[in-house]
Amino acid sequence: MGKSDFLSPKAIANRIKSKGLQKLRWYCQMCQKQCRDENGFKCHCMSESHQRQLLLASENPQQFMDYFSEEFRNDFLELLRRRFGTKRVHNNIVYNEYISHREHIHMNATQWETLTDFTKWLGREGLCKVDETPKGWYIQYIDRDPETIRRQLELEKKKKQDLDDEEKTAKFIEEQVRRGLEGKEQETPVFTELSRENDEEKVTFNLNKGAGSSAGATSSKSSSLGPSALKTLGSAASVKRKEPSQSSAQSAKKKKKSALDEIMEIEEEKKRNARTDSWLQPGIIVKIITKKLGEKYHKKKGVVKEVIDRYTAVVKMIDSGDRLKLDQTHLETVIPAPGKRILVLNGGYRGNEGTLESINEKTFSATIVIETGPLKGRRVEGIQYEDISKLA
Repeated sequence: MGKSDFLSPKAIANRIKSKGLQKLRWYCQMCQKQCRDENGFKCHCMSESHQRQLLLASENPQQFMDYFSEEFRNDFLELLRRRFGTKRVHNNIVYNEYISHREHIHMNATQWETLTDFTKWLGREGLCKVDETPKGWYIQYIDRDPETIRRQLELEKKKKQDLDDEEKTAKFIEEQVRRGLEGKEQETPVFTELSRENDEEKVTFNLNKGAGSSAGATSSKSSSLGPSALKTLGSAASVKRKEPSQSSAQSAKKKKKSALDEIMEIEEEKKRNARTDSWLQPGIIVKIITKKLGEKYHKKKGVVKEVIDRYTAVVKMIDSGDRLKLDQTHLETVIPAPGKRILVLNGGYRGNEGTLESINEKTFSATIVIETGPLKGRRVEGIQYEDISKLA
C-alpha cells in the first residue's frame, strides 16, 4: 500500500488517535487546534497561521477572553439544563461530562482559573443555586423559562390550596372537639356523712356479688319486711332493670363511630403514609458522625440553626460555638432521656412536639406523647429513633 493510503495502518492509527481526547498542554486555544505530541505542537507554534492569530489576539486580548468565557458558560449551562435539569448535582460531575466532548472550550482560556471560582460566579450571578459541603461544591440549575415559571406557579398554587384545605380540616376538627368537650357535663361525686336518725337502728351494707345472692337477699327481705318495704324493693328492682338497658345503649353508641372520628382516622392514615427523604428541622439537637472534619467535631453535638435546600443544615456546636454547614448524611438524631421534649421529624406526626415516655432498645423505637396540634395528648408507640430528635 502507498504511504498516503486511506486504509494503511498508520492512517487508521492516526484517525483513532484523533477521535479521543488529547493532552491539554498540546492544545492551542487561539487556533483551536489539538496536537498529538510535543513535536507537533512545536511545529504549530512556529507556523505562520499561529503567529498571525497571536497578532490578532494581542490587539484586544480581553475581547477574546470574553468570547471564550461566554462560550464556556453557555455550553456548561446548556449541558447542566439538558442532562440534570433542576437536580442538585456535584459540579465536578458536570465538568467531567463537559470536557469529554472533543471540541469543548478549555477553562484556561476563560476568566476563571478554577472550577470553584466558576461555581461561585454562577451563584453570585443567580444562574444556579450553589452550596458547599464537605464533599465539595454542589450546583442546582435555576430554570428561568417562562413556560417553566408558569408551571411552577400553578404547582405552588395547587400546593397552597391543598395546605389551606388541610388547615381548614384541622380547624374544623379542633372546633368539633372543643364543642364536644363543652357539651359534656362532668359529674362530680357527692360525699355525705354516714349518720343514722335512731341510735337503736342498725347500719347495714348490701354487697351484691351475684344474681343468685341478690335474689336470695331479696326473697328473704320481702318475707321479713312489710308491704311498704315491698313497694320500695319493687321500685329499686325496676330501676336496676333500666340500668342494663341504658348501659347497652351507651355501649352501642360507643361502638358506632361518628363522622368526626372517621375524618380523624383518614387524616391520620394519610399522614402516616407520607414519609420524606429529608428530616432536618431547625431547633433540634444533632450529632456529627463523619470523621472528615477531624476528631474535634466527631461525635459532638450541635443545634440546627438553619436548613438549606432540605438536605443541608447550618449547625452551631454546643461545646465550641462554631458554625458548620453539613449534609444530613453526616448527621444523626439525638434521643434524650425519658421525660424530655422531642420533635417528630418524619412520618404521620411530622412537625409535632412531644414528650419522650420510654425507649425500647430491642426494637430501636420509642413511645412518645404528642403535645401540640389536634392530636394533643395522644400516646404513640413504635416511633423509630431516626424519626425523633431532642429539642434544644
